[in-house]
Amino acid sequence: MHTNSLILVAEDDDDIADILMSYLHRAGMKTLRAAQGEQALTLINLHKPDLILLDIHLPVRDGWHVLATLRRENPVPVIMVTALDQDMDKLMGLRLGADDYVIKPFNPAEVVARVEAVLRRTRTLTERAAAQPIRTPNITIYPEDFHIEIAVGTERVSPLLTTTEFKLLTHLARSPRRVFSREELLTACLPEGDTLDRTVDSHMSKLRKKLENAGLKGMPESIRGMGYRLGENR
Repeated sequence: MHTNSLILVAEDDDDIADILMSYLHRAGMKTLRAAQGEQALTLINLHKPDLILLDIHLPVRDGWHVLATLRRENPVPVIMVTALDQDMDKLMGLRLGADDYVIKPFNPAEVVARVEAVLRRTRTLTERAAAQPIRTPNITIYPEDFHIEIAVGTERVSPLLTTTEFKLLTHLARSPRRVFSREELLTACLPEGDTLDRTVDSHMSKLRKKLENAGLKGMPESIRGMGYRLGENR
């Protein structure tokens, strides 16, 4: 179930990092290594790991800083791995948004079991959320049915979208006020091989035309120099 899951091991101790990565590889997972906090944040943004094993005592930026930074915008699961065993430290980790807390010294097999449990729980929640309709004031998206409804006054229209247009609209609608860069949209919504910014612009132009024909003007919004957001109907 978790084969090929990508795990970031943020740990400055080489021996501990090697042991964790070895056990994760045996369980069929892929790994990345960060030896300090700033590097961990960079790798998270670049590679989008499925879970992070995060030490607290990291150089440059400690684990508390990394976790707090992530939780402002990133729901990736995090398991704290640390020698800090006081209840206050555990509570701080959980309050900041950690999904689990492992104390050193640890049994590596137990850490892998906890990784698998968190991945299983997270994916179950994600699958449930993905199946629910996504609603904005004028648009209802049914992800499992590949179907949308646009409400303008008393009218309801269901324009036909391509697969890429549907993915783009769904991605934007999950956070309608957020501006997504072209790079983010390429990674999340377009098939491998479509790697040019202008590809996003072309799909967005066609999507905007279809929504306009259905009665929604100026959606999605193009934010100059930044990217796109769904925005609100005008």
